[in-house]
Amino acid sequence: MTKANLTAMFTKDAQCPQRNSSYLYANGKMEMMVKKEIQLLEQQIKRLDEKHFDLEAWKKYTIVLLARIFGPHDEKIRQIEKLEFEFTSWSLRDASGNESYEEGTKKLAREIIQAAIDELKIFGLPEKKEDDQSDKTIREFLNILLDEMKGSQVKQLKTILSSRENKEEKHRQIRELLSSGISENEVYDILASMLMHPEAVKMIKSD
Repeated sequence: MTKANLTAMFTKDAQCPQRNSSYLYANGKMEMMVKKEIQLLEQQIKRLDEKHFDLEAWKKYTIVLLARIFGPHDEKIRQIEKLEFEFTSWSLRDASGNESYEEGTKKLAREIIQAAIDELKIFGLPEKKEDDQSDKTIREFLNILLDEMKGSQVKQLKTILSSRENKEEKHRQIRELLSSGISENEVYDILASMLMHPEAVKMIKSD
């Protein structure tokens, strides 16, 4: 790009205060979001030093937090899931002198969270991954179907999916459940709702 082109570009931006203000607003909003996420992660580090620290509760909240920021398949989540104390009872720890093992686990937890904080400071919030959007769409499609089913049918469906039957038998039982519990008109309603879903509409229009 030539010097003249650069000058023209900056002159054009200077003549468009609305464009500049919109960019500054979006950038400022993003910085605030990053700062908020960092504060939440820093709170998790501080919780590691609480007197009555509950590792499992800490892990559950931290995993939810990391999944929301980085996505459910982030490596840091897998590392958090693997954290454990040799003895989960504080009384057992005091009696066994196993404090060093727990402190080692806490140290690793701090390093994982600090890595997440450093990543946010350097790169900012990650972009929304296509896989995350796909998971959301699948859940929404599933909700459309489940909303048309009775509570007893949903319980039956859970029982079938949790059974030890092979895939073919589960498929047969689910088909039987749907054919006996959902009318033909309801099936059409479900299909119409799925086809009208924003993601489905986008895919159909793009083909």
